[in-house]
Order: sequence, then structure tokens, then C-alpha cells
Amino acid sequence: MICDICGKEGARIRRMVRTYGDGKDLLLMENIPVVSCPHCGESYLTAETLHEIERLKLHRENLAVERSVEVVSFA
Repeated sequence: MICDICGKEGARIRRMVRTYGDGKDLLLMENIPVVSCPHCGESYLTAETLHEIERLKLHRENLAVERSVEVVSFA
């Protein structure tokens, strides 16, 4: 895959976990495809992925599965 930032071959799709919101409105999304380039060090989301994230956020009540998660603060 060619990196959209530096134009070099070798970018890869990595699956990441991201959180959106906070407190009782916190939403954790797993398996988000992120393009990562070993040459320039940049990571970015495609427009298609961003649209899907917005769709998932809009329909979270119907799609999300509730799970308990342990939380620790790095302080």
C-alpha cells in the first residue's frame, strides 16, 4: 500500500482501539483500520473509515454491546 502522506510503498493497515466521548457517554471502538507508514511514521484514517466511525457513533444504541472494563489512571 502507498502512503498518502509520503507517497512511499510499504504502508500497512493496523487494527486499533479508540475511545470517543467521556464519562457515561464513553464509547470504545475496537478493530478500527488505521493506515500506518514505517517510512514517515504517520498513522491516519481513511475517509471511508471516518464515515463508518460517524455512522457507528450515530447508531451506538443499537450496535454497542455493554461490557465492564477496568480503568486505571496513569498519574
